[in-house]
Amino acid sequence: MSRLTQLANTPPVPVRELDVVSADGSRVHVELHGPEGAPAVVLAHGWTCNTRFWDAQVRDLAADHRVVVYDQRGHGRTPEAGAAGYSTRALADDLEAVLKATLEPGQKAVLGGHSMGGMTLMAAGGRDAVREHGAAVLLCSTGSSRLTAESLVLPLRAGALRTRMTAAVLGARAPLGPVNAVSKAILKYATMGRGSAPERVDSCARIVHACPTKARVAWGQVLAELDLEARLRELRLPTAVIAGADDRLTPPVHARAIEAALPHSLGLTELAGIGHMTPVEAPEVVTAKLRELVTAYVTVEGAGSTAEAVSEEEVA
Repeated sequence: MSRLTQLANTPPVPVRELDVVSADGSRVHVELHGPEGAPAVVLAHGWTCNTRFWDAQVRDLAADHRVVVYDQRGHGRTPEAGAAGYSTRALADDLEAVLKATLEPGQKAVLGGHSMGGMTLMAAGGRDAVREHGAAVLLCSTGSSRLTAESLVLPLRAGALRTRMTAAVLGARAPLGPVNAVSKAILKYATMGRGSAPERVDSCARIVHACPTKARVAWGQVLAELDLEARLRELRLPTAVIAGADDRLTPPVHARAIEAALPHSLGLTELAGIGHMTPVEAPEVVTAKLRELVTAYVTVEGAGSTAEAVSEEEVA
């Protein structure tokens, strides 16, 4: 193993860790990276992932940004929830709790979400904490509805059969098993572009296979019934969208629909040859977009600039 590969496999060390309590009493594990007082970025990972999914972004941004990452409930170091604790409302509650606990009153941040993390931002779009703390948003590889109907993971003709079978896959209770050549090939086919580097496939496989079966199944059932179109229209922050052109889980049709429905879209970037795992497959592009949003919408003091002006115009 090369020294560069070893460094890539070493988790960034947070300057602070804490647990925050969500609306239903659930505990959420949070990590803070980078200097206090620097422009802030808050990142929400996707289904079956954890804070490690954002390692490339954290390593780069933490040099001059305050980067907040957290484990969605049932993932990473955040405990599993009770039977009623898995819903888009819970996703929004958890994000709101994280924002309130890690940002000063009135402090603005760029909010980024991948896959279910993007759905989290849509679900919370109308929440007071998002309006108070959000300066701009980056949505990566996500959808607002019809996930099972539009998924291309199963090589079947579009229709009721494919939709039912995709929903069954999302809710499958069988354990994923060990990370090996076969499981990595399956994961690469389902979630990544054909040209994804082996080390990136391995990294994603280890993250996904670490997700507890109970949480994977519970959230898979939520995603199968997802409908956030009304919530999406409440996300009035300047929002950029990134999608992989070869994404089978949330094909670009979702990104195009989101971009068209956003009250304040900053445009859609489609990445050729990239699949669903955009922050890992194309880390430089995702990180650069986050930096661009910070430069445009967050001041050194943490107050939003253009975002606030847009909100005032909409209210007027």
